[in-house]
Amino acid sequence: MHERKIGDRLVSAIGLGAMPMSIEGRPDTERAIATINAALDAGITLIDTANSYHRDAGEEGHNEELVARALRARGVSDDEVLVATKGGTQRPGDGSWIKNGRPERLKQAAKDSARRLGVEAIGLYQFHRPDPEVPFAESMGAIAELLDEGVIQMAGVSNTDVAQINEANDVLDGRLVSVQNQFSPRFRSSHDELEHCDRLGIAFLPWSPLGGIAKAAELGSQHRAFADVADELGVSVYQVTLAWELALADVVIPIPGASRPESILDSVGAAEVRLTEDQMARLSAS
Repeated sequence: MHERKIGDRLVSAIGLGAMPMSIEGRPDTERAIATINAALDAGITLIDTANSYHRDAGEEGHNEELVARALRARGVSDDEVLVATKGGTQRPGDGSWIKNGRPERLKQAAKDSARRLGVEAIGLYQFHRPDPEVPFAESMGAIAELLDEGVIQMAGVSNTDVAQINEANDVLDGRLVSVQNQFSPRFRSSHDELEHCDRLGIAFLPWSPLGGIAKAAELGSQHRAFADVADELGVSVYQVTLAWELALADVVIPIPGASRPESILDSVGAAEVRLTEDQMARLSAS
């Protein structure tokens, strides 16, 4: 598995998005654990989770506990696999998502996440989504305090624009290491943020890199160039999509979600796909 950098950590060029294992439509625990194990066996060393990745009320941290259980069963240490988690959103159990960027909430959420993950310090903690009811700098101030207090080792942001990336980095005194935004052939409005991260040397982690759980199956039909290149190379359209994202910049580390071993194993193959300049041009123009 090829590697890329997040802060001072080398991680696999493809990560595992663990969210589908805990939200609506989630698999049984046995299949979820098998999916995580398949990812680890394939060389994945980055797993993305969040305290709000759950389905029902009263089960905050479901996904974090699932990931921790799988890693603990294999005896995997936090030095071997970087678990990135997030705080700043909550789910009341009715299918909705609520933003909560209050500093006191973020600090307590991080400590709760560390406990669920079974670590002294979270490897990478990201502010999940700006809260319009709380000044962004105040939320990021709490993240800075978590860094200073040693509750987290590295800090990132998610769902932010270029101005917010700069503001976050300023509040963190240059310690921002990652930006996790939605990006895929279907959703390219974060391309400016991707390029900005490339200039700053900050990891860019596309979420829903295949277009989202409900739309991934339509990838080839909606974006014909990706299907054509997949046919040319004899690989899946999903591998071509992730390979395209990897080729956009060395800071890009896609985190495709998976709830089946077969899905993440297909995604891992993207790290070996090499696209020509002509293929890249066609994909980017489609």
